[in-house]
Amino acid sequence: MRWEPGQGFLRFERHLARLYGSAEELGFACDPQLIGEVLANTIGAQQTALRTRLALQRNGEVTASVQPYEPFAADKVWRLRLARVRLSSSDALLRHKTSRRQIYTHARSEYLITQADEVLLANERSEICEGTITNVFADFGDGMLMTPRLDCGLLPGVLRAELLDEGRAQEAIYSYDELKSAKTLFVGNSLRGLIPATLA
Repeated sequence: MRWEPGQGFLRFERHLARLYGSAEELGFACDPQLIGEVLANTIGAQQTALRTRLALQRNGEVTASVQPYEPFAADKVWRLRLARVRLSSSDALLRHKTSRRQIYTHARSEYLITQADEVLLANERSEICEGTITNVFADFGDGMLMTPRLDCGLLPGVLRAELLDEGRAQEAIYSYDELKSAKTLFVGNSLRGLIPATLA
């Protein structure tokens, strides 16, 4: 989560709603008051933008850590490549932000950082799902951002949810080849917002 002086956490209520929903579905103990206290103590008297990580254990234990948030150059365009490893659309855990990151780490390792800024993953039907740390948004010419459907197998990102709720995005199904016809392409997450992208 991104924290800004004077603003606090960006999209904080959405982050909490996703966390509480996952905790309930997966059977994790969850104390909202404790979460608030841990975050407040971790932020302390900071006066610079921060990248904050919050972790909830099954027993309800909460930990948080911070590091400086470093924005990208305004004209930065991410180069995207497609991973060979595939996601399973039937894997229900993909819909929760968990510490199970092996498949994303594997996908990222398929390309050097000089070859790709982000790596996209598809499912067993070759439908685009998500990036290793982002959701995918494609404008095929009508100004609407089309993002892969939840049942493709992906994490419902906080930024993604906001764009859907605002009517700026719609769910769709498309392959990597179909993505090549997009007029404009973005990847994004709540930390960094929408990032212009291109297929490498």
